[in-house]
Amino acid sequence: MGIDIGRLEDQLMQMSAESAPGQEFCEAISELARIGHFELLRKVLPGIVYDELWARYQQDEKTFAGGWRRLAQDIQKGFIQHTRQGLTTLTRPQPVGNGGATPAWQEIQRALDGQQNDLLHTAFALELLELVEPAVLRATHLRECVVAEPSSEEADRYLDEATRCYFLGLFTACAVMCRSVLEEAIKQKRSAGLTRQERTRYHNTATLGNLLHEMKNLQMTGFDADFLRVANLVNDTGKKAVHQGLLSEDEARGCLQSAREALQRLLHC
Repeated sequence: MGIDIGRLEDQLMQMSAESAPGQEFCEAISELARIGHFELLRKVLPGIVYDELWARYQQDEKTFAGGWRRLAQDIQKGFIQHTRQGLTTLTRPQPVGNGGATPAWQEIQRALDGQQNDLLHTAFALELLELVEPAVLRATHLRECVVAEPSSEEADRYLDEATRCYFLGLFTACAVMCRSVLEEAIKQKRSAGLTRQERTRYHNTATLGNLLHEMKNLQMTGFDADFLRVANLVNDTGKKAVHQGLLSEDEARGCLQSAREALQRLLHC
């Protein structure tokens, strides 16, 4: 039985709506307006807010009450959308606006959300659900990376992170991590000559390009003949990621596949 991502999203929204922040507030305003006790709100609302609502209430009491009732039903969807947009403010630099003041809707939303961060839970869950189908498709393009010799825990973790970056659409980060995979794997396999070159020429901070250059110059034996060719593909794409701009999905996939192939050749598979 297939998993319906759309259905999961609908269920998540339904679960979130059960405790919609602000819903009771809107319903209370609607009910007080309906039964003719709107003046009770004077004790709990700021004066300027009360005056504005009172003016609208006097224009059409029935429409006012109905409008707040609908708002109680719609408010969760709106706040979740605002929260999802707000996630971007955590990932990118934001220009100063309004003297650096927080937008009013954010202050209201944070106050209504309380200490449980329910809106953030829902926003992150929706973000991750949207990543599932593309990640599944990307995973079908890969095969297991089977090697004859173990590498190192650090190299394995680099490969894990590079692969997960690819799954999640972080293509530039994927290519950068692919370079780290091979750098670490080569350092675990390096000869005494390569170790000396790295220490004297690069002060133990050799990049992948440096290591591949020295391996070629030293004419090191014990490596698959095509290892340098494939590893250089990884290095070239990684350098592009760092210095020339964001990568496409195809570029990231090619870099990851090359890194896996190079790792297999390095570890004699």
